[in-house]
Amino acid sequence: MPDSDRLYYSDPFLRTFTATVADVREPVTSDAGSLWQVSLDRSAFYPTSGGQPFDTGQFRTTSASGSHIEIPVEQVEEDDAGTVWHSVPQPLTAGTQIEGEIDWARRFDHMQQHTGQHLLSAVFAHELHASTVSFHLGQETSTIDLNSSAIAHHSFERVERTANEIIGEDRPVTISYASRAEAEAMLASGELRKLPDREGAIRVIDIADLDRNACGGTHVRATGQIGGLLIRRLEKVSRGVRVEFVCGLRAVRAARTDATILAETAALLSTGAPELPVLIKQMLADGKAAAKDRQKLREELAIYQAAEIVKEAPVEGGLRLVVRGWKDRDRDMVRLLASRAAAAAPSTVALFRAEDADPSRVFLARSPDLKFNCGQILKEALAMLGLRGGGSPDLAQGEVPARDEPSLRALVTEAIHRTAAEVNKEA
Repeated sequence: MPDSDRLYYSDPFLRTFTATVADVREPVTSDAGSLWQVSLDRSAFYPTSGGQPFDTGQFRTTSASGSHIEIPVEQVEEDDAGTVWHSVPQPLTAGTQIEGEIDWARRFDHMQQHTGQHLLSAVFAHELHASTVSFHLGQETSTIDLNSSAIAHHSFERVERTANEIIGEDRPVTISYASRAEAEAMLASGELRKLPDREGAIRVIDIADLDRNACGGTHVRATGQIGGLLIRRLEKVSRGVRVEFVCGLRAVRAARTDATILAETAALLSTGAPELPVLIKQMLADGKAAAKDRQKLREELAIYQAAEIVKEAPVEGGLRLVVRGWKDRDRDMVRLLASRAAAAAPSTVALFRAEDADPSRVFLARSPDLKFNCGQILKEALAMLGLRGGGSPDLAQGEVPARDEPSLRALVTEAIHRTAAEVNKEA
C-alpha cells in the first residue's frame, strides 16, 4: 500500500473512510476461530509498528441481498512487502466496497501515549542527556529504555514536571516530510533526533520548539491533547534504565487506583496516608524482630523435644536409631528436630519424616562421633527406589511417597548398621 493510501499518515484524526477490498488471504484458524486477512486500496487502520500497537474497529458493507453487514477488525499488520492486512472473522471478496471505522477510544489513547513518549524522550535528552533506545506501548502502561546508568529521584521528577509544563503550553504537534538527503542533513545538524533505515520520503513529527523526530505513528495535534504525563517507576535493565509512564486518561486511572489503594491501606492501619511510610517501616522492623524471637523459640523447643525423644530410644548394637514422623510439623521444624536429636547424645542416628504432604520429606542425621556419610547412605537408598536425594555427611534429605516409606526405612536402617559395623571392625 503506497504511503499516500495510508490515511492515518496525513490525518490521524480520521475516524471513518471508504475503501475497496484489494485482496483476501486464506484464513488462519486457531482455538478462537478463523480469521481472514483483507487488504484495501486505502486504509486509516494503523498496523503494529514502531512500538505502537494496531488499531481495531469494524468494516461495514452491503451483501448481495441488500442487507447491511458489520465485520469487526480484530488485528492489523504489515507484511515485508509493505501491504497492510486487516484480520476479520468472515471473508470478503476482492472489489467489495467497505466503510471502515476506527475504534476511536483505542486510537486516541495510543496517540496520547505515543506523542507523550516523544515528549518524554525529548525532555530526558535535553535535561539529562539520556537518549531513548526503545519504546513499547502496552495495554496499561508504556515504557522507554534510556542509555543511562542511573537516574536520581529528583532528576526524573524534574523531567516529569518539565514534560507536564510543555503539555500545559499546548504546543503544536505537526507532520512534515523530508527527502532522505534532507533528513540526513537534519540528523547531522542535531535537528532530527533519529532516522529510520528506509529510503524515500521521511515523515517527521515536530513538537514546537522541542523535538523533531522521524516517525510513522499516529499523534495528537498539540501537546495539550496528551492530557498529562505520569512517570510510574524506573527500573535498571541491561541496556540502561527503563522508564514506565502513562499519559492522558491512563494517568488519571493510575492516579485514582493509587489513591484508592492508599486510602484503603490507611483505613486498615487506622492512620492517614502521609503517615503510611513511617508506620510500615516500623511494622517491618517489628516483624523482623518477631521473626528472630520465633526462630529462637523454635530452636529452644527443638532442643528440648529432641532430648526427650532421644531419651526414649534404646541403644542397640552400639547405635541409638530414632525413627519418627510428624503430620503437624512443618518441614523446617522436622529438619531442625533431626539435627538437634542427632546432637543430643552420642551414637545417635535420626531418621525423621515430615508427613504434612505426600510425598513426605525425610531427613537423616547423625551425631558427630559417628563416621558414616548420611548423604551417601540416603542417596543410595532413595536411588534403589527410583527416587532422588542426598546431602552432607551430617545431614541429608529427600522425598519419599508414603507407599515407599517402609522400604526406605528398611534400606537406610540396614545401610546404617552395615556401615557402623564396618567402621567398628576397622577401628
